Amino acid sequence: MNNDISDVWRTPMMKFDYPVGYHPFHTVTIINFQLNRWHSLGYARFEDLLKAAERIQTLDDWKGVMTGLAEEACSEQRWMNAAFYYRAAEFFTLPSDPDKEKLYDMFTDIFYRKACAGEPLERLDIPYEHTHLTAIRVLSARPACRGTMVIHGGFDSFIEEFYSLAVYFSGHGYDVILFEGPGQGAALKKSGLSLTYRWEKPVKAVLDYLHLDNVTLLGISMGGWLCFRAAAYEPRIHRVIALSIAFDYMQIPSLPVRIFVKILLQSRGLMNYLARLKMRGNFQERWGINNLMYITKTSTPMDATDVLLQFNEHNLHSELVTQDVLILTGAKDHFIPLKMHYKQVSALRNAKSVTARIFTEKDHAENHCQVGNMGLALDVMERWLESKS
Repeated sequence: MNNDISDVWRTPMMKFDYPVGYHPFHTVTIINFQLNRWHSLGYARFEDLLKAAERIQTLDDWKGVMTGLAEEACSEQRWMNAAFYYRAAEFFTLPSDPDKEKLYDMFTDIFYRKACAGEPLERLDIPYEHTHLTAIRVLSARPACRGTMVIHGGFDSFIEEFYSLAVYFSGHGYDVILFEGPGQGAALKKSGLSLTYRWEKPVKAVLDYLHLDNVTLLGISMGGWLCFRAAAYEPRIHRVIALSIAFDYMQIPSLPVRIFVKILLQSRGLMNYLARLKMRGNFQERWGINNLMYITKTSTPMDATDVLLQFNEHNLHSELVTQDVLILTGAKDHFIPLKMHYKQVSALRNAKSVTARIFTEKDHAENHCQVGNMGLALDVMERWLESKS
């Protein structure tokens, strides 16, 4: 490969802005967060989200409104907007709705064929068990590579969502691998792999296939639990970044609630009945429980809950993490209470180093995964990486 071609490959063509601010688009917390999510990552226009918020009264309206925005963006050849409006539409679409698969296919088709046409990314199929994992590789945009970052999401993410992060780190001199593990994106939808807490297995597959060592592993959202589990068992991970943590999902509620839930868990029939009752009466509950069953490939709420409860302190094995660690937490994360941050930090007693940052309203990054100021979170990560090199 001659130098000219190499320079084209190594220089991302696309630029992303990370707007500052968590906006009151909608009065419903979960709807407002999702609208802010796509804006904060640099994929959605502010004016489009204002328009969407006016039209969305409940989650029943979500799919039609977001699909309408996608179609409008397609007509104007705003391909990145279009792709992520289809992704947004897919997010709240129930697994029983045949449009869910169609919307995913429309999202990925536009993302790769239109929005990222000509971008210096390489799509990879990584052998895993009886099938494969999907990954994206973006090489360093600088002649001298500073290292390799391996990035994954958590409960509800697709690798394409983190392309703007890959471009950022590529621009700062890192080779970047984005991958989907069991329960995520194409690994679930196309390869049929259900969620597992044994995250060292997909990470090992990625590192083996690409012959990687001395990597930084970045886990996002539930990925903040998964990355520590992987680091506990995979010595080729030298640095760990958790963009949000969970530590133990059973410890998130207050103690009285935990005691009550433990009692209820002894009656699986009753718990299934109560869960389905909640699903009938509330779209958010219907979506959340169905989505958990979908990614765990289970048929009852209790079976799905069994999988989620495996994401606990015991299975995490924080005491086996010996790497340099960076934890980023939002002070007002509406998914994960701040107490979990302190539990996770305390549990990392054998880590080489632990750097913990709590973002506040003053930072505009107090929300889950620093939605509201992704640029600040990336800057903190990059500076930490530089200090550890």
